[in-house]
Amino acid sequence: MSIKFLEPSHEDSNSRQPTHIAFTDESQYNVGRFGGLGMVSLRYSDLHSVVTDLTAILQASNLTEFKWNKLRSARERFAALKLVEFAVKKASTKNLRLDILTWDTHDSRHTVVNRDDIANLHRMYHHLFKNVMRERWSNDATWLLYPDEHTAMKWHEVDFHLGNVSHRLHATPNLFKPYSLVDLERVFNIREIKPCQSSQEPLIQLVDLFTGMAVYSRSEYEKYSVWQTTNDEQMSLLELIQPSVNELSRGEQEKCHVLNDFKKHCEVKKLGVSLQSSQGLRTFNPQNPINFWWYAPQHELDKAPTRQKQRS
Repeated sequence: MSIKFLEPSHEDSNSRQPTHIAFTDESQYNVGRFGGLGMVSLRYSDLHSVVTDLTAILQASNLTEFKWNKLRSARERFAALKLVEFAVKKASTKNLRLDILTWDTHDSRHTVVNRDDIANLHRMYHHLFKNVMRERWSNDATWLLYPDEHTAMKWHEVDFHLGNVSHRLHATPNLFKPYSLVDLERVFNIREIKPCQSSQEPLIQLVDLFTGMAVYSRSEYEKYSVWQTTNDEQMSLLELIQPSVNELSRGEQEKCHVLNDFKKHCEVKKLGVSLQSSQGLRTFNPQNPINFWWYAPQHELDKAPTRQKQRS
C-alpha cells in the first residue's frame, strides 16, 4: 500500500484503520534564531474523546481557533491555560504524547552559506518521525498523519530532498539515515497523510501552542525571567540598573504567564521538563510524555542542506 494524500473531507472506507494518529505543526522554521517542529501523537481509539474535550475548551473560551502568535489578551490566555492543563493531564496519564523539536540556527550545523530552510525542515521531520513513531510507541503501530495544510513541508518532494542526502551521507556512521517518501509507509507505517486546516483540527492548535511556547522559551527567555521576577515582586540588581528591560508588551506578558503556568503544572506532575536551568523548555529524558528536544549536530559532517546555485 502506498501513502495516500487526502483532503480533510475525503472519506476512504477501503483504507485500513490506523492504530495511532499524529498531528504536526512548525514554528519559525525560517525566521529568527530558533526554529521548532511539534507533534502530538495518540492512540486512534482515544481520538474522539480528546477532540471532544478540546473542542469544548475552545468553545467555552469563545475562540474559533487558538494560535500562539495571536496570544495578546486575557481571553487567549485563559484558553491557553485550559489547553495547557488539559494536555499535561492527558500526557501524565499516557493518553497522548507531545514531542517538540527545536533547533538553533547559530550552531555549527546551521551556520552554512545559502542554507535551505525548507529542505532543513524536511530533515527535522525525519528526525521527529524516527524518534516518536519508531521509538516512543509500539513497533507495530500504523499511523495516520495530519499536518497543518499551511506547512512549508513539501510532501511530494520529500524523495528529492531526503533521497539525495541519503546517497551522500549513507556511509556516515553516526548520522541518522533519511528516508524517502516511499519509505515513510515502509519504515514508519504511515498509511495516509491528510494535510488539513488548523481551524478545523483542535489537536493542530494544541501543537501550535506547545511548539510556539517552546521556541518562545528559548528565544525570549530573558523576557520571561524579567516577567517572573516582576511578578514575584522582587527587584533584581539588573532591574535597578536597566529598568527598561521591564517594558514588556501585552502579548509578551500573556505568553510569559502561560509559560510560567505550564512550568508549574509540569512540576506538580513530575514530568521532568526544565526551564530555568536550561534557559528554555527542555526535557532530558526523551521517554517522558512531554518531550522538548533540542537538536544537536550528530557528527562533524552533519550540516544543514544548502540551496543549489542556478546555472546561467
